[in-house]
Amino acid sequence: MRITLQPSPSPPPPNPSSQSLIRFDPQGTFTHTTFTSTASSSLLATRRQTIFRTTLLAQLDLLKTTGRYDCFELKWKPIYDDHRFWPVPPHLFWDSDLGKWMEGAIYFLREQYDRDLDEAVRYLVRTMRSAQQEDGYLNLHYIVVEPGKRWTNLRDMHEMYNAGHLLEAAIAHHDHYKTNEFLNVMTRYVHLMHAHFGPGQDQRRGYPGHPELELALLRLYRTTGDVKAYELARFFLTERGKPGSQQNEAQQQQQHYYDWEADQRGEEAHKRPNSYPMARDYWYCQAHVPIPEQQSIEGHAVRATYLLTATADLLALAQQQQQQQQQHPPHNLSLPDPASWESALHRLWNNMIQRKMYPTGGIGAAAQWEGFGIDYFLPQSPDEGGCYAETCASVGAIMLAERLLHLNGPASPDAHIADVMELCLYNTVLGSVSLDGRGFTYENYLASCEGHLCRREGWFECSCCPPNVSRLFGSLGGYLWHFEEEKKGVFINVHLYTSAKLEFIPSSSSSSSSSSSPVQLEQKTNWPWENNIMFTLHPPAQEPPPITIRLRIPSWSQGRYLLTPSPSPAEPATLSERGYLVLSPAYLRANPSFSLLLGGFEPRFVRPHPRNTSCQRTLALARGPLVYCVEDVDNPWEENHFKDIVVDDKAAVWVEGWKKECLGDEYVALRAKGWTRRVEGWDVMGSAPSEEERGEERELVFVPYYLRANRGGKGHMRVGLLRP
Repeated sequence: MRITLQPSPSPPPPNPSSQSLIRFDPQGTFTHTTFTSTASSSLLATRRQTIFRTTLLAQLDLLKTTGRYDCFELKWKPIYDDHRFWPVPPHLFWDSDLGKWMEGAIYFLREQYDRDLDEAVRYLVRTMRSAQQEDGYLNLHYIVVEPGKRWTNLRDMHEMYNAGHLLEAAIAHHDHYKTNEFLNVMTRYVHLMHAHFGPGQDQRRGYPGHPELELALLRLYRTTGDVKAYELARFFLTERGKPGSQQNEAQQQQQHYYDWEADQRGEEAHKRPNSYPMARDYWYCQAHVPIPEQQSIEGHAVRATYLLTATADLLALAQQQQQQQQQHPPHNLSLPDPASWESALHRLWNNMIQRKMYPTGGIGAAAQWEGFGIDYFLPQSPDEGGCYAETCASVGAIMLAERLLHLNGPASPDAHIADVMELCLYNTVLGSVSLDGRGFTYENYLASCEGHLCRREGWFECSCCPPNVSRLFGSLGGYLWHFEEEKKGVFINVHLYTSAKLEFIPSSSSSSSSSSSPVQLEQKTNWPWENNIMFTLHPPAQEPPPITIRLRIPSWSQGRYLLTPSPSPAEPATLSERGYLVLSPAYLRANPSFSLLLGGFEPRFVRPHPRNTSCQRTLALARGPLVYCVEDVDNPWEENHFKDIVVDDKAAVWVEGWKKECLGDEYVALRAKGWTRRVEGWDVMGSAPSEEERGEERELVFVPYYLRANRGGKGHMRVGLLRP
């Protein structure tokens, strides 16, 4: 059985096989969630309103003033002559900037109408339709700037990445406007690529340099059953990284596809983009070996997380078909050696979160390639060895975590995976947009320095991050919970806590009555400030199915929780091995209203891994899901980015009362005592003292990391402070 989602009244003619597919991706399910207000409105609901009321419109103004908005009118713009950077010109990502902005705007329009957003979306669709070439091709750069050179540099030029974001916008447009106007445009483009790339004798063996199109293609397949979309995504993922995939006729040898296309362009073998550590070394874009053979997560962090998200989607489709046990499926979704694909997913995920993730949920220490360094190398600041932690990378980590949560079925979600999703959301991603909705961070380093003060920008030349955050928050309801039907009834897995209501009609109920009542689950909480969540379950009035609810118990709560009313042997609630509290149908029938009180909201110190030599002697402070930092705004005596401030993990930490100093936002601050280490006498080689000397005592004020760079100041900030 499956959940019946709202179908479009005028979809493209679906393939019959699509009727058995579940659109479980968050962009397909978020409309079942309503964010609700409490006496103190939830943090996520407040931030979503800011993005809807301010951020999207501010971004729209910037799209217009920078030339992006009307670029598909195909008129020449002076920036097209800008050749400062090789091989990627500044305008190359404009297609994707528009696609992500459209997608985010449409998600919010599904909740509430705004004329300016609606008119902008309609204008962009019109111009993109008119810009599409006769054969279906659609890419700004290769239509206007370099016509005739399409698909000559998949490695660098982001053609397929741009197509992926436009395709995701088209799916959102189809779902909201109930028209195929934009979806038909992008489907034609997909079919053109399907004809050009693949395993056929007359096809090229290429695949995107920057993954994104793969996951968009699989979303299209789930939406319409378009088999060509599935086949193209599958080819891209299974072909990636093969060492001898393309035949070089002139040299009579098989080459790596990116080597082959570079030779076709006449590119010298030693020449490389600045982001590549070595020429033709393709771990930067995860194409050094096939995905199942990759032993550690490497390269550009956004590319890696998008690639693995698509891999999880491909594997989920194979698992779904296998579980349905169709004797004669319309087409085969199985993968060769699926165990190796699943093993690679978990291996690369674990390598990322255990050895290459910052305590804030940031990933990527190396600025040169915007990505992963060696294991356990996680400096806090650019002047301490590097720190990048791009916003889009944490968005990608959230996407990947959500897929992994239900990869092996609803009965075994892993709380550690949801913990990472929450960590990224509440710290790096939430903090990437200012409280007024007009300022952004691209990099999210954990400590400032003179060359990189803790500041925000209104926009970026490469502006991938701001609209990416908007589209994530637009579909955020799809990340809170996973709901579905199984043979024994209905289940709801609650991954994230906030004030919100879930509502859906089980397919078994909707088939028996046109007026069937929905399942509703509402949670009320002042998370992440307070640790109590109240739930109310409203089962369908007509023949309610057995309902099971699983509640995440965060790892930082150390297993401390209180469920009220208490369960009993006849009405059980049990903690699973993977960290979810399972409420049985019997418990829920007896207790449709219940509450969960979680431990872990007292301040705690967080240490880096013992093998993290880049910042081994540091301590960070956390409370609940939030990581804290110090800023000079609260500690105005600081003059050197808190580099010499020491705090002891045995020090008392005080929780302050509510603060309302941040543009009206409430937050909880923390206080602790530390001291300044004395560095006099360490400046001359050979004359350093034998021990560090303790200097002046300081009272330190800590604020949530996401609040940084909102209140002015000198731009001094740090997460991890020295420990004795």
